[in-house]
Amino acid sequence: MDIALLVLQTLNGLQLGLLLFLVASGLTLVFGILDFVNLAHGALYMLGAFVCASLTLATGSFLLAVLLALPITGAAGYVIERVVARNLYQRDHLDQVLATFGLILVIDTLVHILWGPEGMAVPLPDILEGQLRVGENFVLPVYRLVIIGTGLAVAAGLYWLVNFTRLGMLIRAGASNRSMVSALGVDINTLFTFVFALGAMLAGLAGMLIAPITEASIGMGNNIIITAFVVIIVGGIGSMKGAFVGALLIGLIDTLGRSFLDSFFELFMSTAAAETSAPAVSAMLIYIIMAAVLAVRPQGLFPPKVR
Repeated sequence: MDIALLVLQTLNGLQLGLLLFLVASGLTLVFGILDFVNLAHGALYMLGAFVCASLTLATGSFLLAVLLALPITGAAGYVIERVVARNLYQRDHLDQVLATFGLILVIDTLVHILWGPEGMAVPLPDILEGQLRVGENFVLPVYRLVIIGTGLAVAAGLYWLVNFTRLGMLIRAGASNRSMVSALGVDINTLFTFVFALGAMLAGLAGMLIAPITEASIGMGNNIIITAFVVIIVGGIGSMKGAFVGALLIGLIDTLGRSFLDSFFELFMSTAAAETSAPAVSAMLIYIIMAAVLAVRPQGLFPPKVR
């Protein structure tokens, strides 16, 4: 096995895993705390990519565009929570699924009207386009390292916010017993609006980070939201730790499976059969992992602690 290729693909798996964590963490906040199934979370991922692309072209700075696009995506989440989600908290999950599926179609259409049917490429500054050479055989893309560093920083920030701040205490208390929190004088509606907007910003940030690699395109959030649901099911619904571990696990399995599964199959079948079957199996691999986790541990690998 080529060690350099293994290191590079592991790096790609970590990058994918941390992008999935950004999406899944927002989904975990909204689903685990608000008990709201938001299928439109992927549309916010797409919206963040398009807003960042436009601001990058307007300002000439990708980093400035990200800083400006984050509050804009959060504001979009605020509007969605006030107009759509707040009216559905007391309804069953089927109503929430139907409403947010309709919201996907609305946001996709608005993006089509505002930006057109074509995708938008996002230029990176020269400092992020280079490569970092480690030794003689390893060349690591700088921007992928930036994505990994950003994902880890966000994970650390969320851990601190949820576990060591008064706001985090209120969020955890609201998830456990929202009626008691309201009785203590906390405006639970404002708290839920903040959580929803924070989830939207996390999804938007993931879209902003991936846009320079894949470009912003209509419907780009539809696939990642499915994978994000796989992540939170594997990790444990409502668990931030589960979302982090599950995202890294799914990202590494998906990337390494697509790269090396054919070589593994060649150990016990012909090369032609391995090259034919490996792509199909690698596409199903994360769902096989999800099924295995559900069979052995239905609550997920790291379910949230409940009393």
